[in-house]
Amino acid sequence: MTTTALKLGTLYGVGVGPGDPELITVKAFRLLKECPVIAYPRKRMGAKSYALEIVELYVNTAEKEMLGLVFPMTKDQATLDREWNKTAELIWQHLQAGQDIAFVTEGDPNLYSTFIHMARLMQQLHPEVPILSVPGISSVLGAAARLNVPLADGDDQVAIVPATGDRDEMKRAIVEHDAIVFIKVAKVLDMMIDILEELHLVDKASVVTKVTSPQELVWRNIRELKGQELEYLTLMVVRK
Repeated sequence: MTTTALKLGTLYGVGVGPGDPELITVKAFRLLKECPVIAYPRKRMGAKSYALEIVELYVNTAEKEMLGLVFPMTKDQATLDREWNKTAELIWQHLQAGQDIAFVTEGDPNLYSTFIHMARLMQQLHPEVPILSVPGISSVLGAAARLNVPLADGDDQVAIVPATGDRDEMKRAIVEHDAIVFIKVAKVLDMMIDILEELHLVDKASVVTKVTSPQELVWRNIRELKGQELEYLTLMVVRK
């Protein structure tokens, strides 16, 4: 008597949008229903991620295998390698058993997402695993809609830039593009306001925290943010 090898499960990166539960695609909804395993980022302090909150509105999590994954917030490479490999092997156990996994991400799985690194690592460790992604609405597009600011028209150039303390690079990004979205801007907000004041563009900028979510906050007069501490999920849109 012969046995047939079990077909490997597929790893799906599923974007569920920036926070508003209605900003989810029909395909993402279908995969959440169909996949027996849902992997999601789990916060250490017990707070739920947007991704998990959205999932819970659309599926009965009691009927799913819910994989809460903790991703270490450290720059120590040895720790990162160890923990990421542990997480990859946990996911591999389900894929090896033939179970499809929906790895849910806020925004889009291919834009500054943990899924990018997970997919790359899985390809290295288990290249035979099928990996697919389902695009989602990013916070960048959510902010443009919320602010009613068109990001590009005609030959306009748009940049999506992780905000850093490199003043010259941040200034160059503003000068060289028609529209710029600075993500993770909270940590350098005062510097960014100073640059915009210097370029006489401060009135062309807006700041949004947790865009489209129930906790969303919007500032169109960003001068009032000088000296304030904002949430990590804060971005700035500059449209010249």
